[in-house]
Amino acid sequence: MSDTQNQEPEVLLEDYGTTNLPVSETAPVHCLTIIGQIEGHMLLPQNNKTTKYEHIIPQLVALEQDADVKGVLIVLNTAGGDVESGLAIAEAIRGLSKPKVSIVMGGGHSIGVPIAVASDYSFIAPSASMTIHPVRLTGMVIGVPATMEYIERMQDRVVAFVTENSRIDEETFRSLMLTVGELSQDIGSVVVGRKAVECGLIDAVGSIREAMQKLNEMIEEREADTNG
Repeated sequence: MSDTQNQEPEVLLEDYGTTNLPVSETAPVHCLTIIGQIEGHMLLPQNNKTTKYEHIIPQLVALEQDADVKGVLIVLNTAGGDVESGLAIAEAIRGLSKPKVSIVMGGGHSIGVPIAVASDYSFIAPSASMTIHPVRLTGMVIGVPATMEYIERMQDRVVAFVTENSRIDEETFRSLMLTVGELSQDIGSVVVGRKAVECGLIDAVGSIREAMQKLNEMIEEREADTNG
């Protein structure tokens, strides 16, 4: 048996569950996925599909420093999760100097909403949904007045980030967040596809094709400005 036959096949799967994408010489794009639950300082059970902020943020730093990467596509299908970790990811995405486009595929719920709007332009698939609800804490709460003040301040941070990075105004966002009756035994709203665009939360309805087309246009515009 030859040495070639003995060689192991090349493995394209990376540590964080993403595959190597085809590299375009004209517009190299990195695809960043935000999936499952966003894990915070506490580890979630092993059978949970999670996005770990301690993995995502170093990737974003590396992307900012990599001159070969011209743009970033953020694909979301997340149920939400830890609020502060989600906000940290959203701030890191917003801070990237390179063109960045996000697309919600499946769902961009809860703290996934700020991440979805943190890019320069956002898309949502026609069947995708986004759940908007107040910040919640789980577990035993000690010192109710202080805890309520903390929750309110955290909620204000989420509202401020979303309204600053999308076309939705604060009144509309808070109204969706506090709607009674739409979610069974809970407060909040679910916006699907075009409704997310109509309320100003997301920029456009589309899928991978439209997102890549928009990102390539943004890359070309930036290259033209730089060379001009």
